[in-house]
Amino acid sequence: MSLNNSLKRASDTLSDTIRRKFSRKTWEHKEQLHTITESKRFFLFKVRWQISLLAHVGFAIAFGIRSNFGVAKNRMTSNFTDAYGYIHEQEFFWSPTELGMMESSFFYGYAVSQIPAGVLAAKFAPNILLNIGVLIASILNIVIAFTLKYHPFTDWVVMAVQCTQGLALGVIYPSMHGVWRHWAPPMERSKLATTTFTGSYVGVMVGLPLSASLVSYLSWSAPFYVYGCAGLVWSVLWFFVSSGSPSTHRYINHEEKVYITENVGKVATANMTLTTVPWSTILCSLPVWAIIICNFCRSWTFFLLLGNQLTYMKDVLNIDIKNSGFISMLPQLLMTIVVLASGQLADYFRSSGKMSTEMVRKLFNTLGFGGEAIFLCALAFVQSPVPAVVCLITAATLSGMCIAGFNVNHFDIAPRYASILMGLSNGIGALAGMGGLITNNLTSDNPSGWMWCFLLAMGVDVLGIFFYLIFARGHVLEWAREAEPEETFGEFVRRMSSFVQDSVRRKGPRKTATSYEKFDEESRENSSEMKPTSKSNTMTKISEETGNTENSESPENQEKLTSSRLETDRPRVSSDE
Repeated sequence: MSLNNSLKRASDTLSDTIRRKFSRKTWEHKEQLHTITESKRFFLFKVRWQISLLAHVGFAIAFGIRSNFGVAKNRMTSNFTDAYGYIHEQEFFWSPTELGMMESSFFYGYAVSQIPAGVLAAKFAPNILLNIGVLIASILNIVIAFTLKYHPFTDWVVMAVQCTQGLALGVIYPSMHGVWRHWAPPMERSKLATTTFTGSYVGVMVGLPLSASLVSYLSWSAPFYVYGCAGLVWSVLWFFVSSGSPSTHRYINHEEKVYITENVGKVATANMTLTTVPWSTILCSLPVWAIIICNFCRSWTFFLLLGNQLTYMKDVLNIDIKNSGFISMLPQLLMTIVVLASGQLADYFRSSGKMSTEMVRKLFNTLGFGGEAIFLCALAFVQSPVPAVVCLITAATLSGMCIAGFNVNHFDIAPRYASILMGLSNGIGALAGMGGLITNNLTSDNPSGWMWCFLLAMGVDVLGIFFYLIFARGHVLEWAREAEPEETFGEFVRRMSSFVQDSVRRKGPRKTATSYEKFDEESRENSSEMKPTSKSNTMTKISEETGNTENSESPENQEKLTSSRLETDRPRVSSDE
């Protein structure tokens, strides 16, 4: 059977080569050749886009939850004047080290849950896992507003709740990769994935100013309540719109179901267990480590801007928290636009055959990290508020291009293990969240320490550029391919036997034997010579076959017997001659 598999692979390769040769475009992958078309409809009528947009909202809520504490701490740990002119005294007396530990505790839980979430998303329904994660985080966001009222052990309570929230929200990226493992056709992976993941930037874009406004006009606990309730509502909507795969969806159109399942193929539906995952091969794969390193680099700069952006604007640029909250919308807004445009361009370059998948991923990855590194370097030496804000906005904007690079590369190199690879890379990348300790130590007593924070972030970006350029790949790796099942000889015999039996059943009996032919066969078995059979026995046999035992001696039956014997004996005599 191995020879048959080799011949089959050779014929497939030859067929693809011929099709590339006679095509006007430069094709690279099979999915660019074998693609089932779909009738044009408005994208909101397609279930996969409904899932993508609702997941976008879910990511926005999740990242809004993550930004709540970073905004609220400015009012909680200092004397504060609200929007109505009332002065609020400091309520919590946490040291910078305690603040750093409380913020970092979220990332401890976030990092721990990544790999288990990837395995669970590959084994069970990933949409349910995503829903559970957001639901738990939303409930805890409401609970934390109560727990912060208790003294003197508030810091430990906050750390416990933050760590649990990290565990819950740590499943969203691996789970979403598990969803797209079943729902995203190859030529739409970048578009669908980037549409979903831009929810994280929208969450920061809306979450920072909204949380700042809620803190200024209401209280520090208001953001926790608002986002907690929003997460509960989203969980209900997600339950009705999403499903684990197109085949189990409630209201998907038949045409869209066929289009997705045929394009995704069985590579995305293969069952797996914890022991069948090639862990050693994955951990020794340099293309996998290229994604992991880039995820770490991206997380380092993203967490730097997410958790400390308002603090930088307040301490260094002397911008009021209300104004800085709205200014912080601009980099996230522009980053969202760039990410969406990058996803569209990436899929266009791939589907049109203008660039290979590997070239597309490396191009967008280099542009994203390179642009961010240049402007972070400039930000380190700028002191004036206007140029600093311009550099900050530009750095964040350009960094969005790398999402169409490394962050979708899991589907290219190992679609079967996309959720597991995402959990692995995101888990290691989450360790960059502990950089908050470094940032707090560098900037707590010396505002000039921000220069070293930005220079360090620039060096991290440069590392991501070169490592990805050298080791990243854009095709399905050999260990990630689904092996052709080899048939044993016993299985072959059983299959052929079943095939013959089914053929006989479909055709039915060749001919129905008459009672006289049965009589002739019995006569041959009883005697090798042509001996006359007694009249009574003959008539009895015929009567038993015809069901007329009482009239076996009738003249009509005797005539039938005589004529039948003449017809039966004639061909046999001629054959003997």
